[in-house]
Amino acid sequence: MALPTKTRRRLLIALAGLAGAAALVLGGTWLYVNVFSADAPDPFVLDSATPGEANDDSGNGELILDGTWAVADGSEAGYRVDEVLNGLDNTVVGRTPDVTGEIVVADGAATSGEVVVDMTTVTTDSNSRDGQFQGSIMNTDEYPTSTFTLTEPVPVGDLAGAAEPITLTASGELTIRDVTREVEARLDLQQSGDAVQVAGSVPITFAEFEVDPPNLAFVRVEDEGLVEFLLTLTRD
Repeated sequence: MALPTKTRRRLLIALAGLAGAAALVLGGTWLYVNVFSADAPDPFVLDSATPGEANDDSGNGELILDGTWAVADGSEAGYRVDEVLNGLDNTVVGRTPDVTGEIVVADGAATSGEVVVDMTTVTTDSNSRDGQFQGSIMNTDEYPTSTFTLTEPVPVGDLAGAAEPITLTASGELTIRDVTREVEARLDLQQSGDAVQVAGSVPITFAEFEVDPPNLAFVRVEDEGLVEFLLTLTRD
């Protein structure tokens, strides 16, 4: 049976309104992702300058690696995740300069080390996203830090006197929200004057750390992401 003319008109108006609302949402999302939202920072990389020389006590200019190295000011760490926001792909990066720790090198190998990240100061380009990250996702009131602990020696002797960066893999334990898992970190290292610069990342699956990424009607965060860091190490 055909609907009355007034009913059809009201139905068409309602459908047009829904279509218009959907267009506004998608259009607004596109504007947010592509216009108003800042581009996600690129992954951390080493300084492009050629590694400088460091002088040791013998005067031969080769960096002495053995000893204790501290994470210095200027270091950063954070996360990188992909999300789908109202059907559009978006990359989110959060970072903090509040990173501490130290690495011990003996006989040309990093034998122990720990890097601690203050999760309470990790920020992105969105205050609302950061509030959710600090609250329901990471619960930073209860778990304010995340930690990477080296579990196997890493040979770094090739770094001394190297004219180019070297790439290594470090095995360790990553602790997030008081959950610890074995991970592998990919590292790029170079000498920078009397310091050592380290850029690296650790791929993680959130469920392994009992982290529930948002999966809502308008946003879905992927199940995997990266922990990223750029460290400047100076002799302690």
